Amino acid sequence: MATAVETLGKLERRITISFPLSDVRSEVEKRLKVQAKSARAPGFRPGKVPMKMVAAQYGYQIETEVLNDKVGRAFNDAANENNLRVAGFPKIEPKQDAPEGQLTFDATFEVYPEVEIGDLSAVEIETVKSNVTDVEIDKTIDILRKQRVHFHTKGEAGEHGDGGEAVAANGDRVTVDFVGKIDDVEFPGGKADDYTFVLGEGRMLPEFEAATVGLKVGEWKTFPLAFPEDYHGKDVAGKTAEFTITLKKLEWAHLPEVDAEFAKSLGVADGDLAKMREDIKVNLEREVAGRVKARNKEAVMDALVKTATLEVPQALIAQDTERLAEMTRQDMAQRGMNVKDVPFPPELFKDKAERRVRLGLILSKLVGDNNLQATPEQVKAQIEDFAQSYEDPREVLKYYYSDRRRLAEVEALVLEENVVTYVLGLSKTSTKEIPFDELMGSAQQG
Repeated sequence: MATAVETLGKLERRITISFPLSDVRSEVEKRLKVQAKSARAPGFRPGKVPMKMVAAQYGYQIETEVLNDKVGRAFNDAANENNLRVAGFPKIEPKQDAPEGQLTFDATFEVYPEVEIGDLSAVEIETVKSNVTDVEIDKTIDILRKQRVHFHTKGEAGEHGDGGEAVAANGDRVTVDFVGKIDDVEFPGGKADDYTFVLGEGRMLPEFEAATVGLKVGEWKTFPLAFPEDYHGKDVAGKTAEFTITLKKLEWAHLPEVDAEFAKSLGVADGDLAKMREDIKVNLEREVAGRVKARNKEAVMDALVKTATLEVPQALIAQDTERLAEMTRQDMAQRGMNVKDVPFPPELFKDKAERRVRLGLILSKLVGDNNLQATPEQVKAQIEDFAQSYEDPREVLKYYYSDRRRLAEVEALVLEENVVTYVLGLSKTSTKEIPFDELMGSAQQG
């Protein structure tokens, strides 16, 4: 039996659940008799254990199960009778002042909010676009060449360099010994032998690279190096050390020529350079399309958050906060990090969780009101699009259609795209063309 629903706040509600203690005892006795048929105890044959011993061993567990079943069923019945959409899980607490012979519980919970979508025709959204030109193709080819670089000893006869007078320059790979001291005392991590790096890549601190440039093999140099205040090594951050480096090996970078062999190394079987450039362009355009779609979707989601009015259930935020923390923990563990004793404070994830929940409620409202659900045809088209960049597209189709969870992820993606298309069709949109490098997030180096 449940009482009327009490309103405690904008979304918070309470239902009082009550039922006879005799009902619980009767159900417990019934389940104990069933348990007794298979109960085991030393000195007794299976099913012949005295009921007192069965009750002592299983009574608490069975009573807890009965209470959970009865309270859960009563709560669900009350929620259905009152047409309540419960958000999250209810908090169940026993009441101490229950009438004699009765068990009474308070179920406190939140309900889903009413979502009001503003006038989308008045919303202004700036979308972006970007083009792939020969400049981007050339930059990509340069990157691919650098990924296939070979190094040769600098200064050898017939090699790049100037004989025995070869000196270290940006782009060269150097092998050095170094030792660093602070107040004339070596510090942990400040010494290495046969340490290799490429000058100009920024792997070392600027002072270290600057001191290496101009050295010949066998030469050494001593120089001061000031560690930044935010240096990752806390023991030396903000301090000045004195380093001595000795150049042991010097190599120059040999980039492959852009020829048929280079094209073949990229998968162009006949080595046709024009086909190689076209393949690179297609891949870049696919990447650009994905980045543009993501940027424009984010612009739409930002607009929806601003124009929609709703209260967000704290229970759903708490659930998503835990989910994000666990996802982060698993990701760090997969990267080989020891996360056993790493704290994951909820406040790190709460803002993101609140936005995710808010958007989920807004999207649900839009989809339901405007029939924007993902159709089977749309889902299949999306998976086929994924499959384009794989050698065997059929395996990609099988991968998604063999697992309902994977398929649900694609459905959610299509649903979001349906919402984006719907909102952009109603709102005041403008398009801004942005440079390729800006869209990619970081400039490609030539």
